[in-house]
Amino acid sequence: MNDRPERWSGATVYPDMWADPGDDPRDTGGEAPEGERATLEEFLAGYRLTLRMKCEGLTPEQLARRSVPPSTMSLLGLIRHLAEVERDWITWITGEPLPKVYGRRDADFDEAVADQAVVDAAYADLEREQAAADAALAARPDLGERIPKDGTAVRELMVHRIEEYARHCGHADLLRECVDGRVGQ
Repeated sequence: MNDRPERWSGATVYPDMWADPGDDPRDTGGEAPEGERATLEEFLAGYRLTLRMKCEGLTPEQLARRSVPPSTMSLLGLIRHLAEVERDWITWITGEPLPKVYGRRDADFDEAVADQAVVDAAYADLEREQAAADAALAARPDLGERIPKDGTAVRELMVHRIEEYARHCGHADLLRECVDGRVGQ
């Protein structure tokens, strides 16, 4: 007996894609962003949306499944982890230390349990922390400005945010395929 799910995609036009081009919410259909900051913000928004798409349609049990033992990583854990990361970036930007969203180290993954209230709270936490980090960065329009924590340029921090989401979207690809077989970019 094979307990691996059959691979599938939601796309019909390009079967290796997550969704058909006309159904992909990441395709704004508009013109390319104008300027460096707008470009960075669009890439970040795209990766944030990709992560949400990888988690859509799953039950709390599926979101909390640790699909690649012995790792504690799960899709729900990634959502919680990125809330922690966004909080940490606020500390970098402002220089003011903030407490962890979930308390102790690794609680973002360790306490990602199959409970709808935990799932709902994780999404709310992520949205709140994203909005707060975005607001803190919006107050620093000069991409060359050095931020208080360690003198990193705003530009570098924005690129690091994109890299963080991109890396975790790769994890989400693998986790989602293990959960229900869905594949695609």
